[in-house]
Amino acid sequence: MSKELKDILKEYSLVLGLEVHMQPKTENKMFCGCSADIWKKEPNSNTCPVCLGLPGALPVPNFEAVEKTQLLGAALGCNLNNESKFDRKHYFYPDLPKGYQISQYKQPLVSEGELKLDSGNVVKIERIHLEEDAAKSFHEKDETLIDFNKGGMPLMELVTFPCFNNVEDAVEFTKKLQQLLRHLNISEADMEKGQMRLEPNISIRTKQDEKDNILPDYKVEVKNINSFRFMEKVINYEIKRQYDLLSQGKKVQQENRGYNEKTGKTYSQRSKEEAHDYRYFPEPDIPLMTFENEYLEGIINSLPELPMQTINRLQNEYGISHEKSKTLVDSYGYDMVYKFEAIVKQKIEADKVINLLLNKKEYQDLSVQEFVVKFKKDNEQITDTNELQGIVEKVIESNEKAVNDYKNGKEESIKFLLGMVMRETKGKANHAVVLELLQNSIK
Repeated sequence: MSKELKDILKEYSLVLGLEVHMQPKTENKMFCGCSADIWKKEPNSNTCPVCLGLPGALPVPNFEAVEKTQLLGAALGCNLNNESKFDRKHYFYPDLPKGYQISQYKQPLVSEGELKLDSGNVVKIERIHLEEDAAKSFHEKDETLIDFNKGGMPLMELVTFPCFNNVEDAVEFTKKLQQLLRHLNISEADMEKGQMRLEPNISIRTKQDEKDNILPDYKVEVKNINSFRFMEKVINYEIKRQYDLLSQGKKVQQENRGYNEKTGKTYSQRSKEEAHDYRYFPEPDIPLMTFENEYLEGIINSLPELPMQTINRLQNEYGISHEKSKTLVDSYGYDMVYKFEAIVKQKIEADKVINLLLNKKEYQDLSVQEFVVKFKKDNEQITDTNELQGIVEKVIESNEKAVNDYKNGKEESIKFLLGMVMRETKGKANHAVVLELLQNSIK
């Protein structure tokens, strides 16, 4: 963080909420039978009357998308609502063929949950709802071209309360969320493909307003950020931009902004609407969805062990440090976790296994059996006294001072000589055998 930013944050505090859009892994689009496999497909080749919004075409909800939204909610400890409905969210934009988006407003599938961060701070989640995605716009010279392949794709939207007061927590939360999506096979969450998009709502307030728990009367939403690094840059840029405006006695406009990756600056797109501007009303073509308790309990019970639970279990069960356990899960993933546990079952010390997997490239790519064979070979002890005697005599000849010190009663010198033998044998000599040979050889 720059000195300028640190100085600003002595006077002002960040108020940050996140909206995260995530594309669930489904076979079909949200309300039609079109394939959801749209990556690098010919523009407008994957469409039908429903996702093009043609008159008379009726939407049918994708149950797979509903189920995966509920699974994510369960993993985050959210409420899975017994009743949920779709609404029409009206706005006019070239990439929205119907003039409205089928989304959720007052009765989302999932509401209120939380995720604890490594810092101990807790992220409060307001809702997770399901909607259809808009099409994709391309701007070339004075023309705007539209590819409707993306239109109608299922999209989960997670909305947090404005509970972040630093950038680091926001980055950690979104990384943990991506990890969870992949672990549960809900989404590939590939940000390059637009399967996970970050939209921070950013404002700042004076330290006194923070103390009095007064929220700013505006928020700036920066749209469609496709990397954690860019999100960090966006938030830091907006803190400075908003501070400069407030310092000049100007008002920060509530608006949607974009981010220019080349300049590192945000730019205005359009004023940010309030909920009433969207003229929400219930989607008349889709009935109210009701879910029995038994079904929702089944969703919750289907959850596998979650990453934080795995980290704690590895720590408690195998006695490895929290840091190593976290690195194994977060940086190397579950394939390496499964490998670690399978190797430990072969009667190899857990701490030795974790150290090799985290630090030795030549061990990381081996199968379980290959690892075991290599480990035993690399750690095979030399106990043959005839083989070791020659090495001991060589060490004694080369270290006359240490030998004389030992003869004169300095017991520590024998440890030095032992260490020299171990170095000669690359750590493979049996300590007890070497010690006995040294003691017998020094007269």
